[in-house]
Amino acid sequence: MAGKKSLQLLVAFLAVALLVAAKDYTRYVDPRIGSEGLGRTFPGPCMPYGMVKPGPDAVTMPNAGWAPIPEPVKGFSQMHVSGTGGGQKYGNILIQPYLDSKEIIQKRMDEKISLGYYACTFENGIRTEITASERCAFYRLDFGKKQKGKLLIDVATFLGIDTIPDKREAQQYVDSYVSCDGKYAVSGWSTVRGGWNNGGPYTVYFYLQSDVPLLYNKVKESKARLDVTFLKSIANLKLGISHISIAQAKRNIPFCGFDAQLKQLRETWNGKLRKIEIVGTEKQKRMFYTGIYHTMLMPVDKSGENPHFSDTPYYDDYYAIWDTYRTSMPLLTLIDEDKQRDMIHSLLNIYKHDGYMPDARSGNWNGRTQGGSNAEIVIADAFAKGMKGIDYELALKAMIKDAEVPPTDDDGYLGSVPDEKHGRGGLKEYNTLGYIPYGIDRAGNRTVEYSYDDWCIAQVAKGLGHQDLYQKYLKRSGNWRNLWRGDYEWQGMRGFIMPRDADGRWLDSVPWGKSKVYHPLIPYRPDTKVAPWYLPWWSTFFYEALSAEYSLSIPHDVPGLVELCGGKEAFIKRLHTFFANKHYNVANEPSFMTPYLYHWVDRPDLSVARIRQIVNDNYNDTPLGLPGNDDSGAMSSWLVFNMMGLYPVAGQNLYLVGSPLIPEYTIHLENGKKLQVVRDEKMKSWDRKFLTHELLTNGGKLVLPGFSAVDSIVDNGAKMLISNQKERFPRCEQDVDNLLKSIPSQGISHFVLNRQYRNWELGATYLNGNRDTLYLKCNQSVYLIPERLVDEATGFSWDNPQKGKNIYVCNKSQNEGMRDGTFLFISRKALQQLLHSGTFIYNDMTWRQVSRDAKTVVVRADIDGTTMCISLCHQLSWVLWMKNNPLGIDWTLTGMLPDGK
Repeated sequence: MAGKKSLQLLVAFLAVALLVAAKDYTRYVDPRIGSEGLGRTFPGPCMPYGMVKPGPDAVTMPNAGWAPIPEPVKGFSQMHVSGTGGGQKYGNILIQPYLDSKEIIQKRMDEKISLGYYACTFENGIRTEITASERCAFYRLDFGKKQKGKLLIDVATFLGIDTIPDKREAQQYVDSYVSCDGKYAVSGWSTVRGGWNNGGPYTVYFYLQSDVPLLYNKVKESKARLDVTFLKSIANLKLGISHISIAQAKRNIPFCGFDAQLKQLRETWNGKLRKIEIVGTEKQKRMFYTGIYHTMLMPVDKSGENPHFSDTPYYDDYYAIWDTYRTSMPLLTLIDEDKQRDMIHSLLNIYKHDGYMPDARSGNWNGRTQGGSNAEIVIADAFAKGMKGIDYELALKAMIKDAEVPPTDDDGYLGSVPDEKHGRGGLKEYNTLGYIPYGIDRAGNRTVEYSYDDWCIAQVAKGLGHQDLYQKYLKRSGNWRNLWRGDYEWQGMRGFIMPRDADGRWLDSVPWGKSKVYHPLIPYRPDTKVAPWYLPWWSTFFYEALSAEYSLSIPHDVPGLVELCGGKEAFIKRLHTFFANKHYNVANEPSFMTPYLYHWVDRPDLSVARIRQIVNDNYNDTPLGLPGNDDSGAMSSWLVFNMMGLYPVAGQNLYLVGSPLIPEYTIHLENGKKLQVVRDEKMKSWDRKFLTHELLTNGGKLVLPGFSAVDSIVDNGAKMLISNQKERFPRCEQDVDNLLKSIPSQGISHFVLNRQYRNWELGATYLNGNRDTLYLKCNQSVYLIPERLVDEATGFSWDNPQKGKNIYVCNKSQNEGMRDGTFLFISRKALQQLLHSGTFIYNDMTWRQVSRDAKTVVVRADIDGTTMCISLCHQLSWVLWMKNNPLGIDWTLTGMLPDGK
């Protein structure tokens, strides 16, 4: 009997254990998903919306700090962002355990990553384990038996560090301090400015506690670095962080130990994740719950940590609302409404103190705006869905300020472009002309986005009873039509958002670049980026997208868009052509809703067919599992919604109904109700294409249709992953990798691109004794320059030397829209003209000799004073440096040994 009773107890115990395990959703989160490739997610430990994100910083300084083995690491810093592109931010308060002073940069033998936990072992045997609370990093260091380990504390090192003053998107060192604080602690601070948002200075204070005594050895002549030696081989550290003071950083340290904090972290995350219970495969669960996890990494709850004002709640690291308003914030509204409400309160607090709501914000400074003033959409979304506890009259005032008051450069940061900080750029033109004319940065997408922003203002105004404001902004919401060129036909599609000048003329060709004196023109087409490769997206007609994409991004007036495109059948044909010709960009937020546009022409089955193929081709549960920058959870939340068979129309009280990728799920709603959603494989049609937020939050049971492939539109032979390369130039069929290996490196090209810096390998040769074509490599691109151009070209080629492993044929007849010519060198004919007469003409500009010696000749352009230095001791007449280039680029070539050396 005793044995039988014991067996029964064991069975009961196992049943309880299995039940507990089944409710532990943290085991489905894999922080490695999306951490490699374009995803750039942060894989280290973090609390939901946590300010502290400790993890390793690789020598290559990726945005999230972490890089996969075998990349060496320089240490562990305490603050990071997740899923971002552009310049780096944070990476503050670096610590590095070591044994020998010659081993500061370390290589990892192995590492372990799970939710809330990171561990790695260095080649010298040091084992580092990390977890975190909201504002404190926990470290457990094991230096091996009988080893007294050391720790370098470096408060002057951070991600994206650069000493060039005001380098765009780089972080700049301002000041720092570090000191011992008794036998068991170290404290200090570091002040940094700049980074991705080009923000003002921010200070990170820290207080480090050790559970073993420390011996101090301050690095000579440095107030920014401190060495400590541990008197035992194992040390537990707590490193509190604050933006306010060292004392606050110390108060931010919890009393619990490493294991207890890890347990608390996972319990907190489990409370968030269990808001949605799904039925599905293990892979589906990993993708789904990791998607929710990524969505809650940013923005960051810094309530009580704002040195500029004390109003709470306060959230920072909106990175950026342009990315997150479509799916991330609507997901939080559905499953974490209190936090979403706090974020809106924070936007309004920022408005009250800084004058504008941010489109992006980091380091406690607004910046940067990528398109519209998209906080309007966030507020309209909350208003439409009936979110309580928000001062919507105050919110309307903040929205109207965005729509009426141009931003000014009131603090000196962001230089001469205050509209990159907040508010609306080109606002005067938009409000007077009804559109933003070509020549103002991001004129195309700003016009489209401002129209949507104004529609959102109109809806809030109407709901609050302000009929006059409603009518005013409803009229403005149609301004996107002022850039709609209905007679423009391309690839069988008719009607596009196209450039227009201030006098109302449509522009068939536009200047290539931003020179005030030199305007090479190129034909403008819906797939044209409209800027030389060295200009950032900030200076183009559309930001991070093309006309082909933005012409379908009118979420507040899809019926009007369908009508302008020729009606339902024409619109279906247009969408088919758009996808077939590979214009859809899965990695780009303006295209998020495009697959669902079939809903408005009564073909939700086609929407579902597109979504299925997009997800299957581009998402998985590996470190390469995200198709683009996660952008604070934007890519991940898009996946979560589509796995549920729903898509939110941001700023509106609508969800588009698709077909779930999982058979069943239950949402535990904020009001205490449950919504059970079941996929019925026998149900093949849609009795409703749209659902309201109220219907979802009322709970109950919802049955959605199953799915069968629509073979006529799904291209099973070609994946729908679209390259992040937005420009389309002719390419040869040759193997780029083999060509790059065949061309010897001769030096390095250093480019200065609008305060952004690039250093790329450069080389040129004739292959296999064939002198008909010169093969030139720069970065990962190869230029095929016909010998006749090497001899007689009259200008430079401006094709983009990028990482896309392109082959460019520098021949005007094959290279539509681009000028044929030389790249980084001038032709032999031009050099001979210069040596003979002291002048030559290149790119329609007259260049005149200024000085000359045995190795070089310096010339200056008559038209604008641009200067360049041309080599006289190479087979090619390399331009060794150029300053004040008419298209806005400078460069220097280094390591270019004379021929024969």
